[in-house]
Amino acid sequence: MSEGRIRDPFGGWAEPGTLEPSQPDPAAASASSASAAPDPSRLACPAPIPERARVLLGHGSGGQLSAALMREVVGPALASAGRVAAGPLNDAAVVEVAGRRLAFTTDSFVVSPLEFPGGDIGELAVNGTVNDLAMMGAQPLALSLAYVIEEGLPLEELRKITESVALAAARAGVEIVTGDTKVVGRGAADGLFVNTAGIGLVTEGVVVGADRAAPGDAVILSGPIGLHGVAIMSVREGLGFEAEIASDTQPLNRLVAAIVAACPDVHVLRDPTRGGLASALNEIAAASGVGIEVEEDAVPVPGPVHAACEMLGLDPLHVANEGKLVAIVPAAAGDAVLEAMRTVGEGAESVAIGRVVADHAGMVTMRTIVGSQRIVDMLVGEQLPRIC
Repeated sequence: MSEGRIRDPFGGWAEPGTLEPSQPDPAAASASSASAAPDPSRLACPAPIPERARVLLGHGSGGQLSAALMREVVGPALASAGRVAAGPLNDAAVVEVAGRRLAFTTDSFVVSPLEFPGGDIGELAVNGTVNDLAMMGAQPLALSLAYVIEEGLPLEELRKITESVALAAARAGVEIVTGDTKVVGRGAADGLFVNTAGIGLVTEGVVVGADRAAPGDAVILSGPIGLHGVAIMSVREGLGFEAEIASDTQPLNRLVAAIVAACPDVHVLRDPTRGGLASALNEIAAASGVGIEVEEDAVPVPGPVHAACEMLGLDPLHVANEGKLVAIVPAAAGDAVLEAMRTVGEGAESVAIGRVVADHAGMVTMRTIVGSQRIVDMLVGEQLPRIC
Protein backbone atom coordinates (compact mmCIF):
# COMPACT_ATOMS: atom_id res chain seq x y z
CA MET A 1 0.00 0.00 0.00
CA SER A 2 1.26 3.48 -0.83
CA GLU A 3 2.09 5.72 2.12
CA GLY A 4 -0.80 7.97 3.13
CA ARG A 5 -3.40 6.40 0.82
CA ILE A 6 -6.22 3.96 1.54
CA ARG A 7 -8.06 1.51 -0.68
CA ASP A 8 -11.69 2.46 -1.21
CA PRO A 9 -14.41 -0.24 -1.18
CA PHE A 10 -14.61 -0.30 -4.97
CA GLY A 11 -11.00 -1.11 -5.75
CA GLY A 12 -9.54 2.35 -6.36
CA TRP A 13 -7.24 4.46 -4.16
CA ALA A 14 -8.46 7.39 -2.06
CA GLU A 15 -6.24 10.23 -0.89
CA PRO A 16 -6.52 11.14 2.83
CA GLY A 17 -9.24 13.75 3.47
CA THR A 18 -11.16 13.00 0.26
CA LEU A 19 -14.50 11.29 -0.12
CA GLU A 20 -14.22 10.40 -3.80
CA PRO A 21 -12.04 7.44 -4.80
CA SER A 22 -9.37 7.97 -7.40
CA GLN A 23 -9.95 6.32 -10.75
CA PRO A 24 -8.92 2.67 -10.95
CA ASP A 25 -6.44 1.57 -13.53
CA PRO A 26 -8.20 1.47 -17.00
CA ALA A 27 -6.82 -1.97 -17.75
CA ALA A 28 -8.10 -3.27 -14.45
CA ALA A 29 -11.48 -1.66 -15.08
CA SER A 30 -11.71 -3.33 -18.48
CA ALA A 31 -10.84 -6.70 -16.99
CA SER A 32 -13.39 -6.32 -14.22
CA SER A 33 -16.16 -5.37 -16.63
CA ALA A 34 -15.79 -8.78 -18.24
CA SER A 35 -16.91 -10.43 -15.03
CA ALA A 36 -20.65 -10.65 -14.48
CA ALA A 37 -20.53 -10.72 -10.66
CA PRO A 38 -18.51 -8.41 -8.40
CA ASP A 39 -15.89 -9.84 -6.07
CA PRO A 40 -17.48 -9.75 -2.53
CA SER A 41 -14.09 -9.26 -0.92
CA ARG A 42 -13.71 -5.94 -2.72
CA LEU A 43 -17.05 -4.68 -1.42
CA ALA A 44 -16.14 -5.10 2.25
CA CYS A 45 -15.20 -2.09 4.33
CA PRO A 46 -11.51 -2.04 5.27
CA ALA A 47 -10.68 -3.01 8.86
CA PRO A 48 -9.94 -0.03 11.13
CA ILE A 49 -6.28 0.60 11.89
CA PRO A 50 -5.69 0.71 15.67
CA GLU A 51 -4.00 3.74 17.20
CA ARG A 52 -0.45 2.80 18.18
CA ALA A 53 1.24 6.16 18.61
CA ARG A 54 -0.75 7.65 21.48
CA VAL A 55 -2.42 6.62 24.72
CA LEU A 56 -6.20 6.23 24.52
CA LEU A 57 -8.76 6.17 27.32
CA GLY A 58 -9.17 2.50 26.50
CA HIS A 59 -5.63 1.84 27.71
CA GLY A 60 -6.99 2.33 31.23
CA SER A 61 -9.96 0.01 30.83
CA GLY A 62 -8.41 -3.13 32.29
CA GLY A 63 -9.16 -4.93 29.02
CA GLN A 64 -7.23 -5.75 25.86
CA LEU A 65 -5.70 -2.29 25.44
CA SER A 66 -4.46 -2.24 29.05
CA ALA A 67 -2.83 -5.62 28.51
CA ALA A 68 -1.24 -4.38 25.29
CA LEU A 69 0.11 -1.27 27.05
CA MET A 70 1.92 -3.43 29.60
CA ARG A 71 3.02 -6.04 27.07
CA GLU A 72 4.25 -3.70 24.34
CA VAL A 73 5.37 -0.51 26.11
CA VAL A 74 5.81 -0.58 29.89
CA GLY A 75 7.09 -4.15 30.30
CA PRO A 76 9.71 -4.04 27.53
CA ALA A 77 10.96 -0.61 28.65
CA LEU A 78 11.58 -1.88 32.19
CA ALA A 79 12.99 -5.20 30.99
CA SER A 80 15.50 -3.43 28.75
CA ALA A 81 17.27 -2.20 31.89
CA GLY A 82 16.74 -5.41 33.81
CA ARG A 83 14.51 -3.64 36.33
CA VAL A 84 11.40 -5.80 36.20
CA ALA A 85 10.80 -9.18 37.83
CA ALA A 86 9.78 -12.08 35.60
CA GLY A 87 6.45 -13.81 36.07
CA PRO A 88 2.71 -13.19 35.64
CA LEU A 89 1.10 -9.83 36.38
CA ASN A 90 -0.65 -10.28 39.72
CA ASP A 91 -2.55 -7.78 41.87
CA ALA A 92 0.53 -7.36 44.07
CA ALA A 93 4.14 -8.48 44.24
CA VAL A 94 5.44 -10.85 46.90
CA VAL A 95 8.92 -10.08 48.25
CA GLU A 96 10.91 -11.75 51.02
CA VAL A 97 12.13 -9.49 53.83
CA ALA A 98 14.07 -10.91 56.78
CA GLY A 99 12.64 -14.35 56.17
CA ARG A 100 9.02 -13.18 55.92
CA ARG A 101 7.00 -12.89 52.73
CA LEU A 102 5.42 -9.48 52.21
CA ALA A 103 2.90 -8.48 49.56
CA PHE A 104 3.46 -5.00 48.12
CA THR A 105 1.15 -3.05 45.82
CA THR A 106 0.32 0.45 44.62
CA ASP A 107 -2.74 1.88 42.92
CA SER A 108 -4.10 5.21 41.69
CA PHE A 109 -7.75 6.25 41.75
CA VAL A 110 -9.27 8.75 39.34
CA VAL A 111 -12.98 8.06 39.67
CA SER A 112 -15.48 10.69 38.61
CA PRO A 113 -17.65 11.77 40.39
CA LEU A 114 -15.70 11.76 43.64
CA GLU A 115 -18.77 10.61 45.58
CA PHE A 116 -21.18 7.99 44.26
CA PRO A 117 -23.93 5.72 45.60
CA GLY A 118 -22.30 3.38 48.09
CA GLY A 119 -19.00 5.21 48.63
CA ASP A 120 -16.47 7.82 47.52
CA ILE A 121 -12.95 7.98 46.14
CA GLY A 122 -11.37 7.81 49.61
CA GLU A 123 -13.12 4.61 50.67
CA LEU A 124 -12.52 3.15 47.20
CA ALA A 125 -8.77 3.83 47.43
CA VAL A 126 -8.38 2.04 50.76
CA ASN A 127 -10.54 -0.93 49.78
CA GLY A 128 -8.88 -1.27 46.38
CA THR A 129 -5.38 -1.44 47.85
CA VAL A 130 -6.39 -3.73 50.72
CA ASN A 131 -8.00 -6.07 48.20
CA ASP A 132 -4.95 -6.15 45.93
CA LEU A 133 -2.90 -7.33 48.93
CA ALA A 134 -5.57 -9.87 49.86
CA MET A 135 -5.52 -11.34 46.36
CA MET A 136 -2.01 -12.62 47.12
CA GLY A 137 -3.22 -14.34 50.29
CA ALA A 138 -1.93 -11.49 52.48
CA GLN A 139 -3.40 -9.64 55.41
CA PRO A 140 -2.78 -5.87 55.11
CA LEU A 141 -0.49 -4.10 57.55
CA ALA A 142 -0.02 -0.50 56.41
CA LEU A 143 -0.96 1.90 53.61
CA SER A 144 0.37 5.15 52.22
CA LEU A 145 -1.99 7.93 51.08
CA ALA A 146 -1.12 10.57 48.47
CA TYR A 147 -3.39 13.28 47.05
CA VAL A 148 -3.11 15.20 43.78
CA ILE A 149 -5.58 18.03 44.44
CA GLU A 150 -7.02 20.36 41.84
CA GLU A 151 -7.03 24.03 42.76
CA GLY A 152 -10.53 25.03 43.81
CA LEU A 153 -11.58 21.77 45.48
CA PRO A 154 -13.64 22.72 48.55
CA LEU A 155 -11.74 21.98 51.75
CA GLU A 156 -14.88 20.53 53.31
CA GLU A 157 -15.08 17.97 50.48
CA LEU A 158 -11.43 17.03 51.00
CA ARG A 159 -12.06 16.66 54.74
CA LYS A 160 -15.08 14.42 54.11
CA ILE A 161 -13.13 12.17 51.73
CA THR A 162 -10.26 11.88 54.21
CA GLU A 163 -12.70 10.88 56.94
CA SER A 164 -13.91 8.13 54.60
CA VAL A 165 -10.30 7.00 54.23
CA ALA A 166 -9.97 6.74 58.01
CA LEU A 167 -13.23 4.80 58.41
CA ALA A 168 -12.36 2.40 55.59
CA ALA A 169 -8.91 1.78 57.07
CA ALA A 170 -10.43 1.04 60.47
CA ARG A 171 -12.90 -1.39 58.92
CA ALA A 172 -10.09 -3.24 57.13
CA GLY A 173 -7.84 -3.23 60.21
CA VAL A 174 -5.02 -1.34 58.50
CA GLU A 175 -3.10 1.84 59.37
CA ILE A 176 -2.30 4.86 57.19
CA VAL A 177 1.37 5.41 57.98
CA THR A 178 2.69 7.90 55.40
CA GLY A 179 1.53 10.12 52.56
CA ASP A 180 1.90 13.21 50.41
CA THR A 181 -0.10 16.07 48.89
CA LYS A 182 0.36 17.96 45.64
CA VAL A 183 -1.79 20.74 44.17
CA VAL A 184 -2.24 21.32 40.43
CA GLY A 185 -4.02 24.01 38.43
CA ARG A 186 -7.72 24.17 37.70
CA GLY A 187 -8.81 21.57 35.16
CA ALA A 188 -5.73 19.40 35.63
CA ALA A 189 -6.98 16.76 38.08
CA ASP A 190 -10.77 16.40 37.88
CA GLY A 191 -11.04 17.50 41.50
CA LEU A 192 -8.86 14.91 43.21
CA PHE A 193 -6.63 11.97 42.29
CA VAL A 194 -5.63 9.53 45.04
CA ASN A 195 -2.64 7.18 45.11
CA THR A 196 -2.23 4.48 47.72
CA ALA A 197 0.43 1.84 48.30
CA GLY A 198 0.27 -1.00 50.77
CA ILE A 199 2.15 -3.86 52.37
CA GLY A 200 0.74 -7.02 53.88
CA LEU A 201 1.97 -10.24 55.43
CA VAL A 202 1.42 -13.35 53.30
CA THR A 203 0.01 -16.29 55.24
CA GLU A 204 2.62 -18.97 55.83
CA GLY A 205 2.52 -21.72 53.21
CA VAL A 206 0.12 -19.90 50.90
CA VAL A 207 1.25 -19.38 47.29
CA VAL A 208 -1.29 -17.58 45.12
CA GLY A 209 -0.76 -16.51 41.51
CA ALA A 210 -2.56 -15.96 38.23
CA ASP A 211 -0.47 -18.77 36.71
CA ARG A 212 -1.54 -21.49 39.18
CA ALA A 213 -4.97 -22.46 37.80
CA ALA A 214 -5.03 -26.17 36.86
CA PRO A 215 -7.48 -28.33 34.90
CA GLY A 216 -10.25 -29.58 37.16
CA ASP A 217 -10.13 -26.59 39.53
CA ALA A 218 -13.40 -25.04 40.69
CA VAL A 219 -14.15 -21.38 39.89
CA ILE A 220 -16.00 -19.56 42.68
CA LEU A 221 -17.40 -16.00 42.62
CA SER A 222 -18.10 -14.16 45.88
CA GLY A 223 -21.35 -12.48 44.81
CA PRO A 224 -23.34 -10.43 42.27
CA ILE A 225 -21.41 -8.53 39.59
CA GLY A 226 -21.73 -5.15 37.89
CA LEU A 227 -22.86 -3.01 40.82
CA HIS A 228 -19.92 -0.59 40.98
CA GLY A 229 -19.78 0.23 37.29
CA VAL A 230 -23.51 0.78 36.94
CA ALA A 231 -23.63 2.87 40.14
CA ILE A 232 -20.93 5.18 38.77
CA MET A 233 -22.66 5.50 35.41
CA SER A 234 -26.06 6.19 36.96
CA VAL A 235 -24.86 9.25 38.88
CA ARG A 236 -22.41 10.43 36.23
CA GLU A 237 -24.95 10.38 33.43
CA GLY A 238 -27.97 11.33 35.54
CA LEU A 239 -29.72 8.04 34.84
CA GLY A 240 -32.65 7.07 37.03
CA PHE A 241 -33.49 3.46 37.78
CA GLU A 242 -36.50 2.10 39.68
CA ALA A 243 -34.19 0.49 42.23
CA GLU A 244 -31.15 2.36 43.53
CA ILE A 245 -27.88 0.70 42.53
CA ALA A 246 -24.99 1.19 44.97
CA SER A 247 -21.32 0.37 44.57
CA ASP A 248 -20.14 -2.89 46.14
CA THR A 249 -16.86 -1.37 47.37
CA GLN A 250 -15.70 -3.23 50.51
CA PRO A 251 -12.53 -4.81 51.94
CA LEU A 252 -12.07 -8.50 51.17
CA ASN A 253 -9.24 -9.45 53.54
CA ARG A 254 -11.56 -11.17 56.04
CA LEU A 255 -13.10 -13.18 53.22
CA VAL A 256 -9.65 -14.21 51.98
CA ALA A 257 -8.68 -15.30 55.50
CA ALA A 258 -11.71 -17.61 55.51
CA ILE A 259 -10.77 -19.03 52.11
CA VAL A 260 -7.17 -19.67 53.15
CA ALA A 261 -8.27 -21.33 56.40
CA ALA A 262 -10.52 -23.69 54.43
CA CYS A 263 -7.99 -24.34 51.66
CA PRO A 264 -4.34 -23.31 52.22
CA ASP A 265 -3.64 -24.55 48.69
CA VAL A 266 -5.87 -21.92 47.06
CA HIS A 267 -4.49 -21.48 43.54
CA VAL A 268 -5.77 -18.10 42.30
CA LEU A 269 -7.49 -15.09 43.85
CA ARG A 270 -8.56 -12.16 41.70
CA ASP A 271 -10.81 -9.13 42.19
CA PRO A 272 -12.57 -8.38 38.88
CA THR A 273 -12.32 -4.59 38.92
CA ARG A 274 -11.61 -2.74 35.64
CA GLY A 275 -12.64 -4.91 32.70
CA GLY A 276 -15.01 -6.91 34.89
CA LEU A 277 -15.30 -10.64 35.39
CA ALA A 278 -14.57 -11.40 31.73
CA SER A 279 -11.17 -9.69 31.74
CA ALA A 280 -10.16 -11.24 35.09
CA LEU A 281 -10.93 -14.76 33.89
CA ASN A 282 -9.14 -14.20 30.58
CA GLU A 283 -6.02 -12.96 32.39
CA ILE A 284 -6.02 -16.10 34.54
CA ALA A 285 -6.57 -18.41 31.55
CA ALA A 286 -3.72 -16.77 29.61
CA ALA A 287 -1.27 -16.76 32.54
CA SER A 288 -1.98 -20.40 33.45
CA GLY A 289 -2.24 -21.76 29.90
CA VAL A 290 -5.65 -23.31 30.58
CA GLY A 291 -9.23 -22.90 29.48
CA ILE A 292 -12.06 -21.73 31.74
CA GLU A 293 -15.68 -22.74 31.27
CA VAL A 294 -18.43 -20.70 32.94
CA GLU A 295 -22.15 -21.48 33.31
CA GLU A 296 -24.23 -18.44 32.36
CA ASP A 297 -27.11 -19.26 34.68
CA ALA A 298 -24.66 -19.55 37.61
CA VAL A 299 -23.28 -16.00 37.31
CA PRO A 300 -25.34 -13.71 39.59
CA VAL A 301 -26.33 -10.46 37.87
CA PRO A 302 -28.74 -8.29 39.93
CA GLY A 303 -31.98 -7.43 38.13
CA PRO A 304 -31.35 -3.65 38.09
CA VAL A 305 -27.83 -4.19 36.73
CA HIS A 306 -29.14 -6.52 34.03
CA ALA A 307 -31.82 -4.00 33.04
CA ALA A 308 -29.35 -1.10 32.98
CA CYS A 309 -26.88 -3.06 30.86
CA GLU A 310 -29.61 -4.04 28.41
CA MET A 311 -30.72 -0.43 28.09
CA LEU A 312 -27.15 0.84 27.61
CA GLY A 313 -25.90 -2.02 25.42
CA LEU A 314 -23.33 -3.21 27.97
CA ASP A 315 -22.23 -6.72 28.87
CA PRO A 316 -22.42 -7.24 32.67
CA LEU A 317 -19.33 -9.45 32.40
CA HIS A 318 -17.32 -6.37 31.36
CA VAL A 319 -18.66 -4.00 34.04
CA ALA A 320 -16.33 -3.09 36.92
CA ASN A 321 -16.68 -4.44 40.45
CA GLU A 322 -14.97 -3.21 43.62
CA GLY A 323 -15.99 -5.68 46.30
CA LYS A 324 -16.02 -9.11 44.67
CA LEU A 325 -13.41 -11.80 44.13
CA VAL A 326 -12.87 -14.92 42.06
CA ALA A 327 -11.31 -17.90 43.84
CA ILE A 328 -9.88 -20.83 41.88
CA VAL A 329 -9.28 -23.83 44.11
CA PRO A 330 -8.75 -27.61 43.71
CA ALA A 331 -12.06 -29.30 42.92
CA ALA A 332 -11.86 -31.42 46.07
CA ALA A 333 -11.83 -28.26 48.20
CA GLY A 334 -14.58 -26.44 46.31
CA ASP A 335 -17.48 -27.23 48.64
CA ALA A 336 -15.46 -26.45 51.79
CA VAL A 337 -14.29 -23.12 50.38
CA LEU A 338 -17.80 -22.19 49.29
CA GLU A 339 -19.17 -22.99 52.75
CA ALA A 340 -16.42 -20.97 54.43
CA MET A 341 -16.99 -17.97 52.17
CA ARG A 342 -20.70 -17.92 52.95
CA THR A 343 -19.98 -17.55 56.68
CA VAL A 344 -18.43 -14.12 56.05
CA GLY A 345 -20.64 -11.14 55.23
CA GLU A 346 -18.61 -10.19 52.17
CA GLY A 347 -19.06 -13.70 50.76
CA ALA A 348 -22.63 -14.52 51.85
CA GLU A 349 -23.79 -14.78 48.23
CA SER A 350 -20.83 -16.81 46.94
CA VAL A 351 -21.51 -19.29 44.12
CA ALA A 352 -19.59 -21.79 42.01
CA ILE A 353 -19.71 -20.54 38.43
CA GLY A 354 -17.50 -22.91 36.43
CA ARG A 355 -14.35 -24.96 36.15
CA VAL A 356 -10.86 -24.93 34.69
CA VAL A 357 -10.28 -27.22 31.69
CA ALA A 358 -7.32 -28.34 29.61
CA ASP A 359 -9.08 -27.54 26.33
CA HIS A 360 -8.90 -24.21 24.46
CA ALA A 361 -5.93 -22.91 26.48
CA GLY A 362 -5.98 -19.19 27.12
CA MET A 363 -9.68 -18.92 26.31
CA VAL A 364 -12.81 -18.41 28.41
CA THR A 365 -16.11 -19.88 27.21
CA MET A 366 -19.62 -19.69 28.59
CA ARG A 367 -22.37 -22.29 28.36
CA THR A 368 -25.48 -20.20 27.74
CA ILE A 369 -28.92 -20.79 29.19
CA VAL A 370 -30.00 -22.35 25.87
CA GLY A 371 -27.16 -24.88 25.93
CA SER A 372 -24.84 -23.32 23.36
CA GLN A 373 -21.32 -22.07 24.01
CA ARG A 374 -19.86 -18.64 23.34
CA ILE A 375 -16.44 -17.11 23.74
CA VAL A 376 -16.10 -14.62 26.59
CA ASP A 377 -13.44 -12.14 25.50
CA MET A 378 -11.68 -9.36 27.35
CA LEU A 379 -13.11 -5.87 27.21
CA VAL A 380 -12.11 -4.02 24.05
CA GLY A 381 -11.69 -0.27 24.28
CA GLU A 382 -13.16 1.88 27.06
CA GLN A 383 -16.60 0.96 28.36
CA LEU A 384 -16.84 3.21 31.42
CA PRO A 385 -14.08 5.85 31.69
CA ARG A 386 -12.72 6.98 35.05
CA ILE A 387 -14.31 4.12 36.96
CA CYS A 388 -11.80 3.61 39.77
